[in-house]
Order: sequence, then C-alpha cells, then structure tokens
Amino acid sequence: MELDGAPVTLEQLAALAIGNYGHFTTMRVERGGVRGLSLHLRRLVDDCATVFDAELDPDRVRHLVRRVLDRAGDPVTVRVTVFDPALTRDHPAAPAHPRLLVTRRPAAPDPPAPLRVRSSVYCREAPAVKHVALFGTLRRRREAQRAGFDDVLFVDGAARVCEGATWNVGFCAGERLLWPRAECLSGVTMRLLQGVEEPTSTVPITLADLSGMEAAFATNANAGVRPVAAIDSHRWAGEHPAVRRLAKRYAEIAPEPV
Repeated sequence: MELDGAPVTLEQLAALAIGNYGHFTTMRVERGGVRGLSLHLRRLVDDCATVFDAELDPDRVRHLVRRVLDRAGDPVTVRVTVFDPALTRDHPAAPAHPRLLVTRRPAAPDPPAPLRVRSSVYCREAPAVKHVALFGTLRRRREAQRAGFDDVLFVDGAARVCEGATWNVGFCAGERLLWPRAECLSGVTMRLLQGVEEPTSTVPITLADLSGMEAAFATNANAGVRPVAAIDSHRWAGEHPAVRRLAKRYAEIAPEPV
C-alpha cells in the first residue's frame, strides 16, 4: 500500500475513513497487463474531474501501479483510490489536490462460483461515478447475505434491473445478449464484452422479464464473467453455453501492459 509512491500514514488513511470522499478503480493484473487498462485510466481521469474538479495524469497512475506490482505474485487485484487527505468534511469546497492510494491483494479464484442474488430497491448516489461511498451498497449486501444469498442486485422503484453491488449484470435471450438500460456504473468488463460480442442490446429489463431469460451473468474486473444461478426465486439450471462462450471471449481479450 502506497500513497503517491510512499508509505501511507495512519493520519492520511484516517482522512479517507472519516471524510469518505473520493473515487477509485479496481483492476486484475495478469502477467503485467490489465484487460481494458485504457478504460480504467479514462475512468480515473473523468471521475477526478467530476469529484475534484482536477486533472489526473494517467501516466503517473501507471507508474505508481508498477511500483506496487514489483515482486508481487500473479495474478493480483490492484485498486487505485483518488482522494485528498487535506480536504475536510467542514470545508470540502477548498481547492483539491488529489493523491493516489495504490493497494494490491490476491486476485479472486478462477473460475468464480455462480452467484445467488436477492433484488433490492436501491440506486447508488451518483451511479455513473465509481466513488468510495459504499454504506448503502454494503448494507444491502449484508442484508442479502444474512438472508442466505451471495449478493444483492439493485432495481429501481419500477422493478427495473440496474446493477449488482460491485458488478454489472447481463442476460442471454436466444441469440441476443441483453444489458439493462438503467442508472448504473458503466463497468469496464461490460464495455469490453459489448465490443466483442454480437448481437448485443441495451434494453429496459424488469424482474418480471426474468422468466424469458435463458441465463444471467455478472461481470467485473476482478472475476471477469460469473454465472448467476438465481435472482430471488428465479433460478437457472447449470451454466449456460452462452455464458461459457462469453467467459472465453473475455479471456481472449489481450491485456494492455501496465
């Protein structure tokens, strides 16, 4: 764990914990490369402008990520968190000087187990931004897990499917790959798959539409493509061939060197 390439202090981490204001991206690094690295960097640049009204140098991000990869095992998950330790809760309008906290941890097992999820009516604040304000998300994930599920799927007040807690969701219907048209984070893994898989459509999908879906899957940078075995009481039997094909297509995407 490093802040701008140096050891981070407890005081600096306390500012992030207490203020809880910032944004991040998470990347799976394999053999020194990241699928969709340019999209991750673009997300950091765009979110920094939105959250801090500040510019971010993507080349500096790459340099700092390379530092934490030195002597690391493979694969690993790297998170880049952008925050300003000097920005206080009382005066968040002060000019910001964002800094980069880079951490690493072992990557998720491959392949990941199928998910069983429970729907919950919820929309993340500023859903287009990958921000650090996770209380609402984690509270609903906790509620779902305490009810016996693996995770939570967010829907809006009209029961339209939006996104998972930390993942996008997609569906297979015949020859079509469907993504929800909703307020949600445009995930890097989802965007990569939309570029390599045809035919793909983005349409409104409600919980009532699930009976017409042949399969469901979750996507994020850490786990790639993960089958969804159940949403509420709706279940899918086994892993669908289309989901296996999608996982294979994703694995074939060449990582970009860090």
